[in-house]
Amino acid sequence: MVPKNVLGELLIPCSKNPMTGYFRNGYCDTAPEDVGKHTVCIVATDEFLEFSKMQGNDLSTPIAAYDFPGVKAGEKWCLVAMRWVEAYKVGKAPKIVLESTHESLLELVPLELLKEFEAHKI
Repeated sequence: MVPKNVLGELLIPCSKNPMTGYFRNGYCDTAPEDVGKHTVCIVATDEFLEFSKMQGNDLSTPIAAYDFPGVKAGEKWCLVAMRWVEAYKVGKAPKIVLESTHESLLELVPLELLKEFEAHKI
């Protein structure tokens, strides 16, 4: 089955630099073994990265052992669905690239709300 985005279209890549996604193929695709559901293509901000770090998920610090360069503000990244929801609830949710966000997010967040956080021309 070809993955679709929240708009009902084919899922397009989120980022290949840094390489992201549960499968590390650039797509915010998911599978049953992806417990965290890395489905939300965000555009990182310093405010969000600090929030995520405070929640125990430091996305900004490089980890050489995993060839992970760290995410910087302005970069796109496949985020765990519930982390975006948590950030939204405290006013720190980053913008989302709808075309690169997996349709399964609609099980948690209505499309109307996602559109309010749509990143344009990034």
